[in-house]
Amino acid sequence: MKKAIILLIILFSLPFNFCIAADEPATIHHSGDWKFSIPFGKSYNYSDILVERAVDGDTLKLESGERVRLIGIDTPEMHESNKLYKDSQRSGEDVATIQKLGRRAYEFTKKLVEGKRVSLEFDVEKYDKYDRLLAYVYLKDGGTFVNAEIVKQGYASLMTIPPNAKYANLFLKLYQEARNNKRGLWK
Repeated sequence: MKKAIILLIILFSLPFNFCIAADEPATIHHSGDWKFSIPFGKSYNYSDILVERAVDGDTLKLESGERVRLIGIDTPEMHESNKLYKDSQRSGEDVATIQKLGRRAYEFTKKLVEGKRVSLEFDVEKYDKYDRLLAYVYLKDGGTFVNAEIVKQGYASLMTIPPNAKYANLFLKLYQEARNNKRGLWK
């Protein structure tokens, strides 16, 4: 009996195309003139969403459960990872020093955004290979450009990965000013 029910469900489903995305209702289209939607999860408004917490200096967790990687910037690692050891070899700094700098960058980002409402601006690519949203983030309260503020205050280096390079020139200018004025991690 179970096999017959499953077979009927499969056969019934064949003439339909199913389109399901996390941020919109599931839509079922038929080759005819009709269409209907089935609610599928909660839809989030990226122009006004809460930052649940800062994960590290350049990654946020939203109320939706999604993680956002801030485009164009890179803060030191504070957790054990392959990148931590690569950064140590590349920079000549010991792992403990990089982690301390990572903690400082995290604390700055946490104070700036945690528990606050933000809006997200996307560039060409919306997700990275880890399925994190890639975004430029703005505080709803005052409009502070979060990615730029972290660089401006000296808590991030630059990481431009084309095609997401909309603000690369701005970030470069802010980075040079922060280094020249010995702000944040450059003290």
